[in-house]
Order: sequence, then C-alpha cells, then structure tokens
Amino acid sequence: MPTGKDELRCFAVGPLQTNCYAYISDGSCMVVDPGGQGAEVASALGDVSVGLIVATHGHGDHVGGVLKLKEATGAPYAIHPADAERATHAGEVSEIGIAYDDDAPLPDREIREGDVLRVGTASFEAVEAPGHTPGGVVLLGGGSAEGVAFVGDTIFPGSHGRTDLDGGDEATILATLHRLAGLIPAQTTLFCGHGPSTTMAAELARNPFL
Repeated sequence: MPTGKDELRCFAVGPLQTNCYAYISDGSCMVVDPGGQGAEVASALGDVSVGLIVATHGHGDHVGGVLKLKEATGAPYAIHPADAERATHAGEVSEIGIAYDDDAPLPDREIREGDVLRVGTASFEAVEAPGHTPGGVVLLGGGSAEGVAFVGDTIFPGSHGRTDLDGGDEATILATLHRLAGLIPAQTTLFCGHGPSTTMAAELARNPFL
C-alpha cells in the first residue's frame, strides 16, 4: 500500500467496471487505466495536479476514457508502442461486442522495459508483460510507492488475463508470469485491472499459473 503521505484512489469505470487508479504523491497524480468516464475522473481529481495518464495495455476498457481525461487535464498519455495503435480503436465495437467512450489518441510518450515514471516522491518502473496483449506492462513501484504494483489484466487473484482475444497468447503470458514471479517482491500489493487487489505472496502460494 502507499507509504507516508501518498494516496491511492480507485474508480470503477465503464461497462466492464475497470479499475482506474489515481496514485497521488506530493500533490501530483498519475492516472492508470482510465477505461471510461474520463471527464468524471478528472472532476473527482480536481484537488490534485494530474501529471501523467498511463495505460497498462491497449484494450478499450482500459483506454476509453483517455481522450476526455487528457482534454480536461492537459496531462500527457503514455502506453507501450506495441499497443498504441490498438488503443486508437477503443470507441469501435470490440470483438466482444462492446464499444467504449472514445478512441484513445496517439501517445505523447511510449513506455518500454526499464522506463521509470515519476510522480512526487514515488516512481514506477515499467516491466514489459506481454501475453494478454503484445504491449502489456506492469508498473512496479519504488520510492514512496515501494510495495505497490499496477498489473492491469496480467494477473488476477488465482488466475491471469484472458488470452483468447486478438493479440493474446497463452504461452507468452505464462512466460511473463514466470518472469514476474522472480521479479516482484512477495510483499507487493498487486492492483489488478478488474476486481480486488491481491499480493504477490498470495499469488505465489495459490496461483497455479505462477
């Protein structure tokens, strides 16, 4: 969980109730996965300065709110380049029959393995996590965010993100999970793209895919 004066807010947005997270440190804010209701999220964060919008991957339910949030805050938007084009179709009807608020714009910043995103006294290292989509990333906290990780749809309690959608690959996500098992400290809280959070220790103990 956030340490010191840092704060984490979560908004369940869009038709799939995607977890949109706002990590706040020293008055600055990074928004992770605004899958819908971007203007409403911006309004709810009116007491802080949104400095960055980042997507863990490019599915519409994670980027459908980027455009409105960006328009409201002026914050730059970042995503892995392998998912940038996919995100520009968020407003179209998807293969599961759902359209999200808006197509995401092209990113202001591309994030790759080892890139560090900073917000106040917190930092988040990008870890490439393909499998659910080719451009999935995990954001692993450091500084005052040590013990926090945003895992998108890569890890769920006892499971992993689906791989039967376009761009998904089961062998790839299993390799990603094996790598994450050796990379993310056990005491880390994993904030997932949908549903409840979990911990790396709990997943190492019970998740058959790790």
